[in-house]
Amino acid sequence: MSLRHRLFAAAPVRRQAGLDVLAGAAVALGQAPISAWYLAFPALIWAMARMLRPASAAGAGWAGLLVGAGYFGASLTWIVSPFFIDPWVYGWMAPFAVVLMAFGFGLFWAGAAAAASRFAVRPLALAASLGAVELLRGYVFTGFPWALVGHMWHAWPLVQTVALWGATGLTAATLGAAALPLMHRWWGAAAAGALLLAGTGFGLWQLDQPEPGARAASLRLVQPNAEQHLKWDPDQARMLFQRQLAFTREGTPATLTIWPETAVPYLLEYSPEVAPMITDASAGNRVAIGIQRVEGDRGWNALRVLEGEGRVSATYDKFHLVPFGEYMPMGDLLQDWFGIGAFAAQVGNGYSAGTGPQVIDLGEALGRVLPLICYEAVFPQIPRGAPERPDWMLQITNDAWFGTLTGPFQHFEQARLRAIEQGLPLIRVANTGVTAVIDARGRVLQALPFGTAGYLDVAQVPGALPTPFYARWGEGPVLVLLVVLIAGSFLRRRPRVA
Repeated sequence: MSLRHRLFAAAPVRRQAGLDVLAGAAVALGQAPISAWYLAFPALIWAMARMLRPASAAGAGWAGLLVGAGYFGASLTWIVSPFFIDPWVYGWMAPFAVVLMAFGFGLFWAGAAAAASRFAVRPLALAASLGAVELLRGYVFTGFPWALVGHMWHAWPLVQTVALWGATGLTAATLGAAALPLMHRWWGAAAAGALLLAGTGFGLWQLDQPEPGARAASLRLVQPNAEQHLKWDPDQARMLFQRQLAFTREGTPATLTIWPETAVPYLLEYSPEVAPMITDASAGNRVAIGIQRVEGDRGWNALRVLEGEGRVSATYDKFHLVPFGEYMPMGDLLQDWFGIGAFAAQVGNGYSAGTGPQVIDLGEALGRVLPLICYEAVFPQIPRGAPERPDWMLQITNDAWFGTLTGPFQHFEQARLRAIEQGLPLIRVANTGVTAVIDARGRVLQALPFGTAGYLDVAQVPGALPTPFYARWGEGPVLVLLVVLIAGSFLRRRPRVA
Protein backbone atom coordinates (compact mmCIF):
# COMPACT_ATOMS: atom_id res chain seq x y z
CA MET A 1 0.00 0.00 0.00
CA SER A 2 1.37 3.44 -0.95
CA LEU A 3 2.03 6.16 1.60
CA ARG A 4 -0.89 8.15 0.20
CA HIS A 5 -3.29 5.23 0.72
CA ARG A 6 -1.95 4.66 4.22
CA LEU A 7 -2.60 8.29 5.13
CA PHE A 8 -6.13 8.16 3.77
CA ALA A 9 -6.79 4.88 5.59
CA ALA A 10 -5.55 6.41 8.88
CA ALA A 11 -7.66 9.56 8.52
CA PRO A 12 -10.84 8.10 10.14
CA VAL A 13 -8.78 6.83 13.07
CA ARG A 14 -7.18 10.25 13.56
CA ARG A 15 -10.58 11.90 13.32
CA GLN A 16 -12.06 9.62 16.00
CA ALA A 17 -9.05 10.18 18.25
CA GLY A 18 -9.40 13.93 17.81
CA LEU A 19 -13.07 13.76 18.75
CA ASP A 20 -12.18 11.78 21.88
CA VAL A 21 -9.68 14.43 22.98
CA LEU A 22 -12.11 17.23 22.10
CA ALA A 23 -14.92 15.65 24.12
CA GLY A 24 -12.68 15.42 27.18
CA ALA A 25 -11.48 19.00 26.79
CA ALA A 26 -15.10 20.20 26.57
CA VAL A 27 -15.84 18.70 30.00
CA ALA A 28 -13.10 20.95 31.41
CA LEU A 29 -15.31 23.97 30.66
CA GLY A 30 -16.90 23.34 34.04
CA GLN A 31 -13.66 24.08 35.91
CA ALA A 32 -12.87 27.56 37.24
CA PRO A 33 -12.63 30.24 36.05
CA ILE A 34 -14.96 29.40 33.12
CA SER A 35 -17.36 27.51 35.43
CA ALA A 36 -19.82 26.67 32.63
CA TRP A 37 -21.58 23.60 34.07
CA TYR A 38 -24.34 24.01 31.46
CA LEU A 39 -21.71 23.22 28.79
CA ALA A 40 -19.65 20.77 30.83
CA PHE A 41 -22.51 18.44 31.78
CA PRO A 42 -23.71 17.84 28.17
CA ALA A 43 -20.05 17.47 27.21
CA LEU A 44 -19.69 14.80 29.92
CA ILE A 45 -22.54 12.82 28.35
CA TRP A 46 -20.78 13.11 24.98
CA ALA A 47 -17.41 12.11 26.50
CA MET A 48 -18.92 9.04 28.15
CA ALA A 49 -20.59 8.10 24.85
CA ARG A 50 -17.16 8.30 23.19
CA MET A 51 -15.76 5.89 25.77
CA LEU A 52 -18.70 3.51 25.28
CA ARG A 53 -18.42 3.53 21.47
CA PRO A 54 -15.76 0.78 21.10
CA ALA A 55 -17.05 -2.75 21.67
CA SER A 56 -13.76 -4.24 22.93
CA ALA A 57 -12.04 -3.59 26.23
CA ALA A 58 -8.87 -2.49 24.43
CA GLY A 59 -10.77 -0.05 22.23
CA ALA A 60 -12.66 1.35 25.22
CA GLY A 61 -9.37 1.73 27.09
CA TRP A 62 -7.83 3.74 24.25
CA ALA A 63 -10.91 5.94 24.05
CA GLY A 64 -10.82 6.49 27.81
CA LEU A 65 -7.13 7.40 27.63
CA LEU A 66 -7.73 10.03 24.93
CA VAL A 67 -10.86 11.48 26.56
CA GLY A 68 -9.05 11.64 29.91
CA ALA A 69 -5.98 13.25 28.33
CA GLY A 70 -8.19 15.90 26.75
CA TYR A 71 -9.95 16.58 30.04
CA PHE A 72 -6.86 16.76 32.24
CA GLY A 73 -4.77 18.56 29.63
CA ALA A 74 -7.40 21.32 29.40
CA SER A 75 -8.13 21.43 33.14
CA LEU A 76 -4.51 21.52 34.31
CA THR A 77 -2.96 24.01 31.88
CA TRP A 78 -1.60 25.91 34.90
CA ILE A 79 0.91 23.12 35.48
CA VAL A 80 3.34 24.87 33.09
CA SER A 81 3.53 27.97 35.30
CA PRO A 82 6.06 26.71 37.90
CA PHE A 83 8.48 25.74 35.13
CA PHE A 84 8.62 29.33 33.86
CA ILE A 85 9.47 30.87 37.23
CA ASP A 86 13.08 30.03 36.33
CA PRO A 87 12.70 29.28 32.59
CA TRP A 88 16.39 28.89 31.81
CA VAL A 89 16.65 25.99 34.26
CA TYR A 90 13.21 24.38 34.15
CA GLY A 91 11.42 25.74 31.07
CA TRP A 92 12.36 22.76 28.90
CA MET A 93 10.32 20.51 31.20
CA ALA A 94 7.01 22.37 30.71
CA PRO A 95 5.70 20.55 27.60
CA PHE A 96 6.71 17.19 29.05
CA ALA A 97 4.90 18.01 32.30
CA VAL A 98 1.64 18.84 30.49
CA VAL A 99 1.71 15.75 28.29
CA LEU A 100 2.81 13.38 31.05
CA MET A 101 0.23 14.69 33.52
CA ALA A 102 -2.61 14.64 30.97
CA PHE A 103 -1.91 11.09 29.81
CA GLY A 104 -0.86 9.92 33.27
CA PHE A 105 -4.23 10.83 34.74
CA GLY A 106 -5.85 9.69 31.49
CA LEU A 107 -4.66 6.19 32.39
CA PHE A 108 -7.13 6.20 35.29
CA TRP A 109 -9.95 6.85 32.82
CA ALA A 110 -8.54 4.27 30.42
CA GLY A 111 -8.74 1.58 33.10
CA ALA A 112 -12.26 2.67 34.03
CA ALA A 113 -13.48 2.52 30.42
CA ALA A 114 -11.88 -0.88 29.82
CA ALA A 115 -13.40 -2.29 33.01
CA ALA A 116 -16.87 -0.96 32.13
CA SER A 117 -16.83 -2.78 28.79
CA ARG A 118 -17.22 -6.09 30.65
CA PHE A 119 -20.58 -5.22 32.24
CA ALA A 120 -24.14 -5.64 31.05
CA VAL A 121 -25.32 -2.04 31.47
CA ARG A 122 -22.24 -0.26 30.28
CA PRO A 123 -23.26 3.38 30.97
CA LEU A 124 -23.87 2.67 34.65
CA ALA A 125 -20.73 0.57 34.82
CA LEU A 126 -18.73 3.42 33.29
CA ALA A 127 -20.20 5.89 35.80
CA ALA A 128 -19.25 3.55 38.66
CA SER A 129 -15.73 2.83 37.38
CA LEU A 130 -14.99 6.49 36.65
CA GLY A 131 -16.33 7.43 40.08
CA ALA A 132 -14.11 4.80 41.67
CA VAL A 133 -10.93 5.93 39.92
CA GLU A 134 -11.68 9.58 40.71
CA LEU A 135 -11.94 8.56 44.36
CA LEU A 136 -8.66 6.63 44.11
CA ARG A 137 -6.98 9.60 42.46
CA GLY A 138 -7.30 11.48 45.73
CA TYR A 139 -5.27 8.86 47.61
CA VAL A 140 -2.82 6.89 45.42
CA PHE A 141 0.75 8.18 44.93
CA THR A 142 0.13 10.74 47.74
CA GLY A 143 -3.13 11.79 46.02
CA PHE A 144 -4.18 14.51 43.58
CA PRO A 145 -7.95 15.18 43.78
CA TRP A 146 -7.67 18.29 41.59
CA ALA A 147 -10.18 18.82 38.73
CA LEU A 148 -12.73 16.23 39.86
CA VAL A 149 -15.69 16.03 37.49
CA GLY A 150 -18.02 17.11 40.30
CA HIS A 151 -16.14 20.40 40.61
CA MET A 152 -18.14 21.65 37.63
CA TRP A 153 -20.95 22.54 40.07
CA HIS A 154 -18.87 24.85 42.28
CA ALA A 155 -20.74 27.98 41.13
CA TRP A 156 -24.24 26.40 41.32
CA PRO A 157 -26.38 25.68 44.43
CA LEU A 158 -26.09 21.95 43.68
CA VAL A 159 -22.59 22.13 45.18
CA GLN A 160 -24.20 22.23 48.65
CA THR A 161 -24.73 18.45 48.36
CA VAL A 162 -21.03 17.96 49.18
CA ALA A 163 -22.16 18.41 52.81
CA LEU A 164 -23.80 14.99 52.36
CA TRP A 165 -21.26 13.02 50.31
CA GLY A 166 -18.21 15.19 49.63
CA ALA A 167 -16.68 16.21 46.33
CA THR A 168 -16.11 12.59 45.31
CA GLY A 169 -19.75 11.76 46.04
CA LEU A 170 -20.85 14.69 43.91
CA THR A 171 -18.54 13.41 41.18
CA ALA A 172 -20.04 9.91 41.28
CA ALA A 173 -23.59 11.32 41.31
CA THR A 174 -22.78 13.58 38.33
CA LEU A 175 -21.39 10.61 36.40
CA GLY A 176 -24.46 8.55 37.28
CA ALA A 177 -26.78 11.32 36.07
CA ALA A 178 -24.79 11.63 32.83
CA ALA A 179 -25.13 7.87 32.25
CA LEU A 180 -28.95 7.95 32.28
CA PRO A 181 -29.45 9.58 28.80
CA LEU A 182 -27.01 7.01 27.39
CA MET A 183 -29.29 4.21 28.59
CA HIS A 184 -32.51 5.69 27.24
CA ARG A 185 -32.44 9.03 25.43
CA TRP A 186 -35.72 10.59 26.53
CA TRP A 187 -36.65 9.14 29.90
CA GLY A 188 -32.96 9.07 30.81
CA ALA A 189 -32.59 12.77 30.03
CA ALA A 190 -35.73 13.49 32.05
CA ALA A 191 -34.43 11.45 34.99
CA ALA A 192 -31.04 13.20 34.85
CA GLY A 193 -32.78 16.58 34.79
CA ALA A 194 -34.93 15.60 37.76
CA LEU A 195 -31.85 14.56 39.75
CA LEU A 196 -30.06 17.81 39.00
CA LEU A 197 -33.18 19.78 39.88
CA ALA A 198 -33.52 17.92 43.19
CA GLY A 199 -29.88 18.62 44.05
CA THR A 200 -30.32 22.28 43.17
CA GLY A 201 -33.43 22.45 45.35
CA PHE A 202 -31.50 20.96 48.27
CA GLY A 203 -28.76 23.53 47.74
CA LEU A 204 -31.20 26.44 47.71
CA TRP A 205 -32.82 25.11 50.88
CA GLN A 206 -29.43 24.85 52.57
CA LEU A 207 -28.52 28.40 51.63
CA ASP A 208 -31.82 29.64 53.05
CA GLN A 209 -31.19 28.22 56.54
CA PRO A 210 -30.41 30.53 59.51
CA GLU A 211 -26.80 31.56 59.96
CA PRO A 212 -24.83 30.42 63.03
CA GLY A 213 -23.56 33.04 65.45
CA ALA A 214 -20.27 34.71 64.57
CA ARG A 215 -17.21 35.40 66.76
CA ALA A 216 -16.62 39.09 67.50
CA ALA A 217 -12.86 38.91 66.90
CA SER A 218 -11.20 41.15 64.33
CA LEU A 219 -8.85 39.77 61.67
CA ARG A 220 -6.55 41.47 59.19
CA LEU A 221 -5.68 39.44 56.09
CA VAL A 222 -2.48 40.63 54.40
CA GLN A 223 -1.95 40.10 50.65
CA PRO A 224 1.54 41.34 49.64
CA ASN A 225 1.27 40.32 45.96
CA ALA A 226 4.84 39.06 45.53
CA GLU A 227 5.77 37.91 42.04
CA GLN A 228 7.25 34.44 42.35
CA HIS A 229 10.29 35.03 40.14
CA LEU A 230 11.25 38.02 42.36
CA LYS A 231 10.10 36.66 45.71
CA TRP A 232 13.53 35.54 46.90
CA ASP A 233 15.51 38.40 45.37
CA PRO A 234 17.12 40.08 48.43
CA ASP A 235 16.00 43.63 47.58
CA GLN A 236 12.51 42.50 46.64
CA ALA A 237 12.25 40.33 49.75
CA ARG A 238 13.12 43.27 52.02
CA MET A 239 10.60 45.50 50.25
CA LEU A 240 7.82 42.91 50.60
CA PHE A 241 8.63 42.35 54.27
CA GLN A 242 8.40 46.08 54.92
CA ARG A 243 5.13 46.23 52.95
CA GLN A 244 3.59 43.56 55.18
CA LEU A 245 4.82 45.34 58.32
CA ALA A 246 3.19 48.56 57.06
CA PHE A 247 -0.11 46.78 56.33
CA THR A 248 -0.02 45.22 59.82
CA ARG A 249 0.71 48.56 61.53
CA GLU A 250 -1.90 50.65 59.73
CA GLY A 251 -4.90 51.86 61.74
CA THR A 252 -6.19 49.91 64.73
CA PRO A 253 -4.37 46.57 65.18
CA ALA A 254 -6.52 43.48 64.67
CA THR A 255 -6.97 40.72 67.23
CA LEU A 256 -5.18 38.45 64.74
CA THR A 257 -3.22 39.51 61.66
CA ILE A 258 -2.46 36.80 59.09
CA TRP A 259 0.35 36.75 56.51
CA PRO A 260 0.36 34.20 53.66
CA GLU A 261 2.56 31.15 53.04
CA THR A 262 6.34 31.80 53.16
CA ALA A 263 5.64 35.51 53.64
CA VAL A 264 8.71 36.01 55.85
CA PRO A 265 11.99 35.77 53.92
CA TYR A 266 14.06 35.30 57.08
CA LEU A 267 14.63 32.38 59.44
CA LEU A 268 13.73 33.17 63.03
CA GLU A 269 16.44 30.76 64.15
CA TYR A 270 19.14 33.01 62.64
CA SER A 271 17.39 36.40 62.73
CA PRO A 272 15.98 36.80 66.28
CA GLU A 273 15.22 40.48 65.67
CA VAL A 274 12.52 39.67 63.07
CA ALA A 275 9.77 38.34 65.37
CA PRO A 276 9.76 41.44 67.63
CA MET A 277 9.57 43.66 64.53
CA ILE A 278 6.40 41.84 63.44
CA THR A 279 4.66 41.95 66.84
CA ASP A 280 5.71 45.57 67.32
CA ALA A 281 3.75 46.37 64.14
CA SER A 282 0.69 44.58 65.61
CA ALA A 283 1.03 46.33 69.02
CA GLY A 284 1.70 42.94 70.60
CA ASN A 285 -1.43 41.28 69.20
CA ARG A 286 -1.16 37.89 67.57
CA VAL A 287 0.25 37.57 64.06
CA ALA A 288 0.08 34.25 62.16
CA ILE A 289 2.89 34.13 59.60
CA GLY A 290 3.88 31.76 56.82
CA ILE A 291 7.57 31.07 57.28
CA GLN A 292 10.28 28.48 56.78
CA ARG A 293 11.84 27.03 59.89
CA VAL A 294 14.95 24.91 60.33
CA GLU A 295 16.50 22.48 62.77
CA GLY A 296 19.99 21.40 61.81
CA ASP A 297 19.93 20.36 58.15
CA ARG A 298 16.12 19.95 58.01
CA GLY A 299 13.58 22.57 57.00
CA TRP A 300 9.79 22.86 57.21
CA ASN A 301 7.15 24.94 55.45
CA ALA A 302 5.43 26.30 58.54
CA LEU A 303 2.81 28.58 60.07
CA ARG A 304 3.87 30.27 63.28
CA VAL A 305 1.84 32.41 65.67
CA LEU A 306 3.73 35.32 67.24
CA GLU A 307 2.54 37.53 70.08
CA GLY A 308 3.74 39.86 72.82
CA GLU A 309 7.35 40.88 72.17
CA GLY A 310 7.92 38.29 69.48
CA ARG A 311 7.23 35.08 71.38
CA VAL A 312 6.31 32.02 69.25
CA SER A 313 3.12 30.69 70.83
CA ALA A 314 2.22 28.02 68.23
CA THR A 315 3.81 26.28 65.25
CA TYR A 316 2.26 24.11 62.55
CA ASP A 317 4.40 22.30 59.97
CA LYS A 318 2.88 21.40 56.62
CA PHE A 319 2.75 17.62 56.35
CA HIS A 320 1.18 16.91 52.93
CA LEU A 321 3.95 18.15 50.67
CA VAL A 322 3.78 18.74 46.92
CA PRO A 323 5.77 16.12 44.99
CA PHE A 324 8.47 17.78 42.86
CA GLY A 325 7.46 21.14 44.34
CA GLU A 326 8.35 20.79 48.02
CA TYR A 327 10.18 17.50 47.98
CA MET A 328 11.69 15.36 45.27
CA PRO A 329 11.09 11.61 45.12
CA MET A 330 14.63 10.21 45.05
CA GLY A 331 15.65 13.83 45.66
CA ASP A 332 19.33 13.28 46.44
CA LEU A 333 19.78 11.19 43.30
CA LEU A 334 18.10 13.76 41.05
CA GLN A 335 20.07 16.60 42.63
CA ASP A 336 23.40 14.79 42.22
CA TRP A 337 22.80 13.54 38.68
CA PHE A 338 20.76 16.31 37.06
CA GLY A 339 20.90 19.28 39.43
CA ILE A 340 17.09 19.14 39.83
CA GLY A 341 15.68 20.27 43.16
CA ALA A 342 12.21 20.95 44.52
CA PHE A 343 10.78 24.18 43.06
CA ALA A 344 9.30 25.73 46.19
CA ALA A 345 11.81 24.71 48.83
CA GLN A 346 14.45 27.29 49.69
CA VAL A 347 15.97 25.13 52.46
CA GLY A 348 18.17 22.32 51.18
CA ASN A 349 16.75 20.06 48.49
CA GLY A 350 13.23 19.93 49.92
CA TYR A 351 11.05 20.32 52.97
CA SER A 352 10.50 17.77 55.68
CA ALA A 353 6.92 16.71 56.42
CA GLY A 354 5.15 17.70 59.61
CA THR A 355 3.44 15.21 61.90
CA GLY A 356 -0.15 15.67 60.66
CA PRO A 357 -3.27 17.83 61.12
CA GLN A 358 -3.19 20.03 64.18
CA VAL A 359 -5.75 22.27 65.90
CA ILE A 360 -4.33 25.44 67.45
CA ASP A 361 -6.17 27.00 70.38
CA LEU A 362 -6.04 30.80 69.99
CA GLY A 363 -8.00 31.56 73.14
CA GLU A 364 -11.61 32.34 73.94
CA ALA A 365 -11.98 35.25 71.50
CA LEU A 366 -10.57 33.51 68.43
CA GLY A 367 -11.31 29.87 69.28
CA ARG A 368 -9.66 26.78 67.84
CA VAL A 369 -8.30 26.88 64.31
CA LEU A 370 -7.21 24.14 61.89
CA PRO A 371 -4.30 25.41 59.76
CA LEU A 372 -3.96 24.31 56.13
CA ILE A 373 -0.93 25.35 54.10
CA CYS A 374 -1.51 25.77 50.36
CA TYR A 375 -2.03 22.39 48.65
CA GLU A 376 -3.40 20.77 51.83
CA ALA A 377 -6.77 22.44 51.22
CA VAL A 378 -7.49 20.26 48.16
CA PHE A 379 -7.63 17.12 50.34
CA PRO A 380 -10.94 16.51 52.13
CA GLN A 381 -9.33 13.81 54.26
CA ILE A 382 -7.09 16.35 56.02
CA PRO A 383 -9.84 18.31 57.85
CA ARG A 384 -11.57 14.98 58.59
CA GLY A 385 -8.36 13.72 60.16
CA ALA A 386 -8.02 16.60 62.63
CA PRO A 387 -7.63 15.46 66.25
CA GLU A 388 -10.68 17.54 67.28
CA ARG A 389 -13.32 19.65 65.57
CA PRO A 390 -12.09 23.25 65.23
CA ASP A 391 -14.17 26.42 65.23
CA TRP A 392 -12.78 27.53 61.87
CA MET A 393 -10.14 26.71 59.27
CA LEU A 394 -7.25 28.87 58.10
CA GLN A 395 -5.54 28.41 54.75
CA ILE A 396 -2.37 30.32 53.98
CA THR A 397 -1.07 29.91 50.45
CA ASN A 398 1.23 31.26 47.75
CA ASP A 399 -0.70 30.76 44.52
CA ALA A 400 1.82 32.73 42.48
CA TRP A 401 3.18 29.28 41.55
CA PHE A 402 -0.09 28.54 39.70
CA GLY A 403 0.04 31.49 37.28
CA THR A 404 -2.77 34.01 36.80
CA LEU A 405 -5.29 32.33 34.49
CA THR A 406 -6.75 29.13 35.95
CA GLY A 407 -4.72 27.57 38.77
CA PRO A 408 -5.34 30.09 41.58
CA PHE A 409 -9.09 30.12 40.92
CA GLN A 410 -9.38 26.32 40.80
CA HIS A 411 -7.41 26.13 44.04
CA PHE A 412 -9.74 28.68 45.65
CA GLU A 413 -12.90 26.81 44.61
CA GLN A 414 -11.56 23.58 46.06
CA ALA A 415 -10.90 25.35 49.35
CA ARG A 416 -14.54 26.52 49.36
CA LEU A 417 -15.63 22.88 49.10
CA ARG A 418 -13.80 22.08 52.34
CA ALA A 419 -15.89 24.71 54.12
CA ILE A 420 -19.16 23.16 52.89
CA GLU A 421 -18.04 19.58 53.60
CA GLN A 422 -17.01 20.42 57.16
CA GLY A 423 -19.66 23.03 57.95
CA LEU A 424 -16.82 25.32 59.05
CA PRO A 425 -15.87 28.84 57.99
CA LEU A 426 -12.58 29.20 56.13
CA ILE A 427 -10.28 32.21 56.24
CA ARG A 428 -8.02 32.19 53.20
CA VAL A 429 -4.91 34.36 52.95
CA ALA A 430 -3.00 34.22 49.67
CA ASN A 431 0.12 35.98 48.46
CA THR A 432 -1.44 37.10 45.16
CA GLY A 433 -5.07 36.09 45.83
CA VAL A 434 -7.69 34.84 46.22
CA THR A 435 -7.72 36.21 49.79
CA ALA A 436 -11.23 35.82 51.19
CA VAL A 437 -13.59 35.10 54.08
CA ILE A 438 -15.77 32.05 53.37
CA ASP A 439 -18.69 31.06 55.57
CA ALA A 440 -19.65 27.52 56.62
CA ARG A 441 -21.84 27.09 53.51
CA GLY A 442 -19.08 28.14 51.14
CA ARG A 443 -20.31 31.67 50.49
CA VAL A 444 -17.68 34.36 49.92
CA LEU A 445 -18.44 37.14 52.40
CA GLN A 446 -15.43 39.36 51.70
CA ALA A 447 -12.51 39.17 49.27
CA LEU A 448 -9.56 41.18 48.00
CA PRO A 449 -9.08 41.74 44.25
CA PHE A 450 -6.75 39.19 42.69
CA GLY A 451 -3.22 40.31 41.88
CA THR A 452 -3.20 43.43 44.08
CA ALA A 453 -1.31 44.37 47.23
CA GLY A 454 -3.46 45.27 50.20
CA TYR A 455 -5.19 43.99 53.30
CA LEU A 456 -8.70 43.00 54.28
CA ASP A 457 -10.13 43.88 57.69
CA VAL A 458 -12.68 41.40 59.03
CA ALA A 459 -14.91 42.46 61.92
CA GLN A 460 -15.93 38.94 62.98
CA VAL A 461 -15.22 35.28 62.24
CA PRO A 462 -18.26 33.46 60.75
CA GLY A 463 -19.80 30.75 62.92
CA ALA A 464 -19.65 26.97 62.49
CA LEU A 465 -22.59 24.71 61.61
CA PRO A 466 -23.44 21.37 63.26
CA THR A 467 -21.19 18.64 61.89
CA PRO A 468 -22.44 17.72 58.38
CA PHE A 469 -23.10 14.15 57.28
CA TYR A 470 -19.94 13.95 55.18
CA ALA A 471 -17.74 15.24 58.00
CA ARG A 472 -19.09 12.41 60.20
CA TRP A 473 -18.99 9.55 57.68
CA GLY A 474 -16.29 10.50 55.20
CA GLU A 475 -16.23 8.50 51.99
CA GLY A 476 -18.85 6.05 53.24
CA PRO A 477 -21.73 7.68 51.26
CA VAL A 478 -19.78 7.67 47.98
CA LEU A 479 -18.88 4.00 48.44
CA VAL A 480 -22.59 3.20 48.89
CA LEU A 481 -23.40 5.18 45.74
CA LEU A 482 -20.72 3.33 43.77
CA VAL A 483 -22.12 -0.02 44.93
CA VAL A 484 -25.59 1.05 43.76
CA LEU A 485 -24.22 2.02 40.34
CA ILE A 486 -22.32 -1.26 40.02
CA ALA A 487 -25.40 -3.24 41.06
CA GLY A 488 -27.36 -1.44 38.34
CA SER A 489 -24.77 -2.55 35.81
CA PHE A 490 -25.93 -6.16 36.24
CA LEU A 491 -29.64 -5.49 35.67
CA ARG A 492 -29.79 -6.99 32.21
CA ARG A 493 -27.61 -8.89 29.84
CA ARG A 494 -25.90 -7.20 26.98
CA PRO A 495 -27.46 -8.08 23.65
CA ARG A 496 -25.31 -10.29 21.53
CA VAL A 497 -23.69 -8.70 18.52
CA ALA A 498 -24.21 -10.79 15.40
